[in-house]
Amino acid sequence: MADVKIRMRPNGPFVVEGPFELTDSEGNKFDIPADKPAIALCRCGESAKRPFCDGSHKGCGFDSDERAAS
Repeated sequence: MADVKIRMRPNGPFVVEGPFELTDSEGNKFDIPADKPAIALCRCGESAKRPFCDGSHKGCGFDSDERAAS
């Protein structure tokens, strides 16, 4: 997992980069093309493509930009 990086976008999705597997609550794998360098996971709950982001956060008033403690 050392090659996996997750970034929080201000008022937007989690962007996941690197080799990883995404499964639903029953353990079924989501199809993520191996050649895709990153995917965006919805945080606002409004995406029609959940768990993936479709940009809906831009029009729904989603506001979240947590910062790590320094």
